[in-house]
Amino acid sequence: MPVNDQATVAEPPKRARWWRWLAGRHPLRRGVLAIVLALVVEYLVLPQLGGVGRSLSLLGQVNVGFVVLATALEVASLASYAELTRAVLPPGSARFSRLWRIDLSTLALSHVLPGGTAGGDALGYRLLVNEGATGSDAGLALAIQGIGSALVLNAILWLALIVSIPLTGFNPLYATAAIVGALALTTFAGIVLLVTKGEDRAAAIFRALVGRLAFLKPSVADDIDRVVHQVAARIRVMAADHALMRRAVGWAAANWLLDAASLFVFLAAFGHVENPDGLLVAYGLAYVLAVIPVTPGGLGVVEGVLVPSLVGFGATRAVAIVAVITYRLVNFWLPIPVGAAAYLSLRTKSGSGPPERSEGPDRTRNDAPGAAATPL
Repeated sequence: MPVNDQATVAEPPKRARWWRWLAGRHPLRRGVLAIVLALVVEYLVLPQLGGVGRSLSLLGQVNVGFVVLATALEVASLASYAELTRAVLPPGSARFSRLWRIDLSTLALSHVLPGGTAGGDALGYRLLVNEGATGSDAGLALAIQGIGSALVLNAILWLALIVSIPLTGFNPLYATAAIVGALALTTFAGIVLLVTKGEDRAAAIFRALVGRLAFLKPSVADDIDRVVHQVAARIRVMAADHALMRRAVGWAAANWLLDAASLFVFLAAFGHVENPDGLLVAYGLAYVLAVIPVTPGGLGVVEGVLVPSLVGFGATRAVAIVAVITYRLVNFWLPIPVGAAAYLSLRTKSGSGPPERSEGPDRTRNDAPGAAATPL
């Protein structure tokens, strides 16, 4: 009898702990709820707007060869992003296959957590450091990779707008995207100017900001001066290397354009051939607005902008919905399990080889840029 009473008393705390996790503010919980909500909208609500019968009939008429081609273009887009990572890191930092798996791992995490870009970058930082990159090189590479890629996307969008507005007219949504892009450009330019032209002042500002983060170790703030000077020196080296800048811009553009081409082919798979300018405007608007960290990886935002934009450029609503959904299956959902497998492969290999252990002192010395990874 005492055993039964003990079992009865022990059970409620388990349920209470589970309920506290569900009712609390855990990042994973918010990510799960956001993904569930987006799944409901994307796969139950959107098809209803286009007509269930019409959407199902389009699935039966899909060109499988185009679907395979669109998937291959998406893979090529991810490979271009890995080449971008290699371009902004010092030569010989890591093999391409390792960098590709690191990028897939960070992409998978950013597609699960709300505001996932920060969480993905924190994981990417740690994985790059495990590969032997210094903390300052890894942090700068991630910053240039993310911000520089966003700048290239804005450039693609503005070029598409220059071509499209005289042909199709002006839409108020264009102004919103242009404002978001201009803010991104201004912020990036301001940070670069601050770090390269006023290193001491930048170090003081970052040290004050880091000092307000209670979850960080006090020693992290002491490393800010050294890290800022290292980053400033690396920026100057990269800015002087015009070949490197061309490679970085080229791979960033390839990443976006191949991904947009994947969407183009998915539309063609369901019988609609979109004009390149209209496609790039719709695509650019969706991903510029997805920068706002409302949902993981812009889930729901991308779809919510792409569908009406494509309809405005001539696609039927049913085609736009089913093409965007299938595109996002490959673009957003597929990298999650693939990235998880890539992460496990990195962990398995990194745990057995001495090269990663030999970088131990350097990881400790350069932990400041990865401080945001602590909550993970």
